[in-house]
Amino acid sequence: MSSKPSVVVLGSLHYDIMVYGPDRPRKGETVTGRAWEPKCGGKGGNQAVAAARAGVATAMIGAVADDAFGKALIDNLKAGGVDHRHVRTLAGSGSGMSVAIFDAEGDYGAVIVSGSNLALGQADIDAATDLFKNGAVLVLQNEVPEAANIAAAKAMRKAGGAVILNAAPARPLSEEMAGLVDVLVVNAIEAEQIGGSAVVDSLPGALDAAKGLAKRFPAVVVTAGGDGVAAVSDGEDYSIEAIKVKLVSTHGAGDEFTGVLATEMARGAGFEQALHSANRAAAALVSKER
Repeated sequence: MSSKPSVVVLGSLHYDIMVYGPDRPRKGETVTGRAWEPKCGGKGGNQAVAAARAGVATAMIGAVADDAFGKALIDNLKAGGVDHRHVRTLAGSGSGMSVAIFDAEGDYGAVIVSGSNLALGQADIDAATDLFKNGAVLVLQNEVPEAANIAAAKAMRKAGGAVILNAAPARPLSEEMAGLVDVLVVNAIEAEQIGGSAVVDSLPGALDAAKGLAKRFPAVVVTAGGDGVAAVSDGEDYSIEAIKVKLVSTHGAGDEFTGVLATEMARGAGFEQALHSANRAAAALVSKER
């Protein structure tokens, strides 16, 4: 593995509390769970670890608090082989965290509290100029302020690299931000919310949504869970069916997909090859006991 970063991730770091029950509770309902466990996450942290695990040098730009959660999050990046020199530790604030509730089928809903992630901004980009000189691909998400994403995207574009935006959770994108994105990655729900498309509940529907979003972005990837992944790039359409596996948990599947997609792009793989590699990685993750 090269010592120079090929993938740079600017994004969120969350300490996750995972709760397992028979179903997710409805409004006003109390459900008895069977287990809980902590996990280091945040879309940014997950994607950075996925990219490093896939075999390219990966660096993370983020922010944690000087609390137990923050220490655990940095230790997780270390263990995952991620360059964490540009993860800032803040005094007097709380680290980002989330609570995810899983049902018996392995699907989940989550609530995030952004905490220290909201402190990211231009100063963090200015402090990490060495990463942008070496980086080939920048990965962004919507769990940090858009101003931080814009600053990082400008720096990577200036360095001649590519920008992937995993627009999750969905939020309105400014024209400035949209104009800096080379590859947009969204799931079915985010594609509906950002693109204003009809309900995406099939692989053909995901491809239609990708075609609509491709009017604004050079390349678009719509992940459709158990149906597969659809994409549009340079006028070419791609529909890849999901790999059939025994589902254990969908948690982190989108982050695994995005991290491996970035890795393949950094290696210079063709777009279709990168999609297939990311699809296989996500399938392996959701079928693994964790």
